[in-house]
Amino acid sequence: MALEAANHPETGYIGCEVFTGGIGKMVQTIAAEGLENIRLFTDDAFKLLTELPDASLDEVYLLYPDPWPKTRHHKRRFVSPTTLAELARVIRPGGVFHFATDIEDYANWTLAHIVRTPEFAFAPEKPGDWHQPYPGWQATRYEQKARREGRMISFYLSFMRA
Repeated sequence: MALEAANHPETGYIGCEVFTGGIGKMVQTIAAEGLENIRLFTDDAFKLLTELPDASLDEVYLLYPDPWPKTRHHKRRFVSPTTLAELARVIRPGGVFHFATDIEDYANWTLAHIVRTPEFAFAPEKPGDWHQPYPGWQATRYEQKARREGRMISFYLSFMRA
C-alpha cells in the first residue's frame, strides 16, 4: 500500500490491520517516506465498511487474508455473503475488488461467493490471467513467506463492480 500511496499522492488510502506488528511496520513506513495520504484503521475491516457511505471507494484490495483452512473455521473468512454485500455497497459502479492469495481453496471459495453476488463480475481476458499480479504489484511479506515455504502459485483475482 505504501508504494501505491507514494505513486499516487493525490489518492487517499485506508489500511486495515488488526495485528500490532503490521500496524507498527506501516507506521514506520508512513513516517520514513513522509506519506500523508494513508490512514490506518486498527480494527476489523468489516466495521469500517459498515460506516462508509455508499459508492465511496474506487478500489478495495484484500491481500493474502488469513485463509482459516479448517472447515470449522471457514465462517471466519473475510469473504462471505455479508462482507460482499457491504463491498458492493461501498465500491462505486465500475470500481474493483482485488483479492490475492496463495491458497487455492480460498481462491475457489472467493470465486464461488462472487458468482452468487450479481453486483460483481469476474471476466479475465484469458485463462490463467488470475496467476499474473496486478499492474504495479509489490509482493507482500505473506507472499514472500509463501514462496519461501514452496507455495509458488498465487491467485490475483479482480472483480468489477457492476
